[in-house]
Amino acid sequence: MITSIYASLAALLIVRLSLSVIKLRRKNRVSVGDGGIDELQLAIRTHSNAVEYIPIALMLLLTLELNGAPKILIHILGVTLLVGRILHAMGLPAKDLRKRVLGMQITIYLLIALAILNILFLAFSGMLNL
Repeated sequence: MITSIYASLAALLIVRLSLSVIKLRRKNRVSVGDGGIDELQLAIRTHSNAVEYIPIALMLLLTLELNGAPKILIHILGVTLLVGRILHAMGLPAKDLRKRVLGMQITIYLLIALAILNILFLAFSGMLNL
């Protein structure tokens, strides 16, 4: 399964973001919440945002692969997911609005494309019995 490559890379991104939160919690001696520390709050939101968007994107990517989409398309969409999430993860804690917005735009458009492609692949394979 091609999707397993992108799921694994996305998991590593989530681990990296989690370690950033842990590092800041230790540095600032905050066990729960953000302690009112802006840097920690941004790290928490960066991690949370990845955890919110990556699973649905991977689920749609996997179903598209299972629905018989061309391998190159799965690779293109998988790379697009990672690029969008990395840009967002770089932009949010750095307060770089350009990277943050671009990362979110890539992610949102990717989710829309994945949803539409899944519907089309199902419809044209006759599985929807339209």
